[in-house]
Amino acid sequence: MTTDASAKLTRNAVFLVLVASLGYFVDIYDLLIFLIVRKKSLTDIGVKSSDITAIGNNIINWQMGGLLLGGILWGVLGDKLGRIKVLFGSITLYSLANFANGFVHDPDTYALIRFIAGIGLAGELGAGVTLVSETLSKEKRGYGTMIVAAVGLFGAVAANWVSKYDWHTAYFVGGGLGLILLLLRIGTFESGMFKSIEQTGVSKGNFLSLFTNWGRFKKYLCCILIGAPLWYVVGILISQQPEFGIALHATSKLNAGDGIQYAYIAIAIGGIIAGFLSQVTKSRKLIMLIFLLLSAVSVVVYLKSVGLTSQQFLWLCFFMGFAVGYWTLFITIAAEQFGTNIRSTVATTVPNFVRGSLILINIGFVALKANYGTIHSGYIMMAILTVLALLALSQLKETFGKDLNYVEPL
Repeated sequence: MTTDASAKLTRNAVFLVLVASLGYFVDIYDLLIFLIVRKKSLTDIGVKSSDITAIGNNIINWQMGGLLLGGILWGVLGDKLGRIKVLFGSITLYSLANFANGFVHDPDTYALIRFIAGIGLAGELGAGVTLVSETLSKEKRGYGTMIVAAVGLFGAVAANWVSKYDWHTAYFVGGGLGLILLLLRIGTFESGMFKSIEQTGVSKGNFLSLFTNWGRFKKYLCCILIGAPLWYVVGILISQQPEFGIALHATSKLNAGDGIQYAYIAIAIGGIIAGFLSQVTKSRKLIMLIFLLLSAVSVVVYLKSVGLTSQQFLWLCFFMGFAVGYWTLFITIAAEQFGTNIRSTVATTVPNFVRGSLILINIGFVALKANYGTIHSGYIMMAILTVLALLALSQLKETFGKDLNYVEPL
């Protein structure tokens, strides 16, 4: 390869990582905006204070359901039509949905539009990580996905800042950011690995193939399970701060938006450190193990903090966020486990199935709380998710330095 060609490839790769990072920034902003404006927006459209928790859980479940459906849709399309087409389609859908969310006046419409937004959001992260993983060298792709997640997760900070003005404005800004990103994406290029198999007869994007072979299904399920504790921490322990604040006898009012902001700043920092350590130690699994154990410790500290203040709550959110900063690593591991012909399907569905697992986690937590109370249920659920994640991690192969230029025999 000539020097000019190498320089061009490097510039293209840098631009791709930058745009993928900004894409994840918008993805996180739009994904979390409802959790941040939940109480204010539902109150403004006439929901009684006694119904906010139930209706809020219903809406977030619809959003997560959209992510589950969208994860399959965009993942399959990413392998069949290309990663770039998915990025354009998903951005357009969730941008329009967020504009529409700024005009809702009733809970049912709110839930429907968040469902549509969830479908759109599902395509962003997986396609971006797949592109970066397939474009950078096997020695450096961990740094690329690390940057994507680190920059992207600060979307939570932006969402919290904007939401302090007005919840309608917060949704309009989310839609506007998506459209700006759509223009930036015009300069991106398709994955070389995908293009090399595009015109071949290789089966691509066969989602059902993940369930027709035990070895493939087991590997796929394990990829999902290692990420589940993160969404329990963010989606329940932090987001449901009124309930936990009462159970922990908080001495001052807790703010879920600020808690999510602190948590996601810490997740970004944790993602940088986890990604860097996996490169230095040349092991994804070792660092993943350390962070899973640390996350369990952080939850125990949180649930023991009786009488906490609002300031202590924020620092605990930071601690828990840092401990679940393995999100970058988790996505990288999933993308590296499978061949090019179903990599987009896996990399897109796995993180969205993890996000969607919040539906089951919510149901399980509510059932446990009815019998054991908020705090004890918090311990039990985290213990279950951590044990499952550790067992799943033990079944996955180390993927650091793995050559990704191959197809999966389907």
